[in-house]
Amino acid sequence: MSVELRQQLERVRTEVGKAVVGQDGAVTGMIIALLARGHVLLEGVPGVAKTLLVRTLSHTLQLDTKRVQFTPDLMPGDVTGSVVYEPSSAGFVFREGPVFTNILLADEINRTPPKTQSALLEAMEERQVSVDGRTLPLPTPFMVAATMNPIEYEGTYTLPEAQLDRFLLKLVLDLPPRDTEFEVLRRHARGFDPRNLDAAGVTAVLGPAELAAAQKAVSAVGASDDVIGYAVDLARATRSSPSVKLGVSPRGTTALLAASKAWAWLQGFESVTPDHIQEMALPVFRHRLALRPEAELEGVSVDAILRSILAQVRVPI
Repeated sequence: MSVELRQQLERVRTEVGKAVVGQDGAVTGMIIALLARGHVLLEGVPGVAKTLLVRTLSHTLQLDTKRVQFTPDLMPGDVTGSVVYEPSSAGFVFREGPVFTNILLADEINRTPPKTQSALLEAMEERQVSVDGRTLPLPTPFMVAATMNPIEYEGTYTLPEAQLDRFLLKLVLDLPPRDTEFEVLRRHARGFDPRNLDAAGVTAVLGPAELAAAQKAVSAVGASDDVIGYAVDLARATRSSPSVKLGVSPRGTTALLAASKAWAWLQGFESVTPDHIQEMALPVFRHRLALRPEAELEGVSVDAILRSILAQVRVPI
C-alpha cells in the first residue's frame, strides 16, 4: 500500500509540473508539509508562481482551496469568520470565513499588520476557530500555505516569532534561470492559461482518503535515539551561535523530526537517517532564527549559519 501511495505522490509532482516550471524543490516541500500535517511559508518576489503552485497542488489532490489576499486593512474576522445579524431569523449567526477549507492560501501574509496575522494562530496550531464562546473544528486535512514577499520590499511587516514557529517549512522560490524562464514563456505562447488548469492537462491523482493513509504511514516511520539526538544537537547549536539572537525552540526540533519522517517515507525508508535530518534542516530552521543586529549589518545570512552548524555538529554513524 505504501509503495502505491508513494507512486501516486510522485505522479502529483509530475502533474504539478505541467503548470509550474522549475520549482521541483518547492513542490516536494509542499507534499512533505501535507504528509507531516504542517504549514508552509513560501517566500519569493512577485511572479515566481507561488500562488499557482498552491492552486495546482490542491487541484491534483482534490482538496478545497480558498485564497485570502492579505492587505493592510484586512481584519481578523475576514479570515476566521464573524457573527452577523440575520434578519430572517432575527438573531445572530456565525458566518464562516475562508479559513474553513483544506488549503488556505494566505497571499502576501506579511502585507497585513500583526493583529490580523495572529488571527491564524489558533487555526494553525489547534485546527479550530473560537468564536462567540464556541469552538468550531476546521476541515481535515488543513494546511496554511502563506506566501510572503522578501522583508526588504516596501509595505511589508515582520511576522511575529510565535507565528513563524507554527510554519513547518519555509521554502524560498528564487527567480528562474534563463532556460526555465524560456520554457515558461514558450508555454504561454502556446496558449497556456494558469486560470484553467484542466485545459493545461493537470489531472487529479489522489484524494483526501489516500492522503490520510499516507499521513498514517509517515507517522509509523521510526527514528533511532542517535538520530533524535542529532536533531537535538543541531537545534541547540543554533542557540549558542554568536550570530543568533533567538535559536530554534523545542517546537522546531519536533518539526525537524516530523519533516524528516515524511521525507524518509517518500524515499522508501522505514526509519529516519542523518541524511534526512540534514536535508530538512534548512527549510525547517531558517525561519525560526533571529539574527543579532551586528550580524545583519555584516550581511550574514541565516542559511549560511545553518550550513556552518551542519558542518560542525557531529553526525552519528
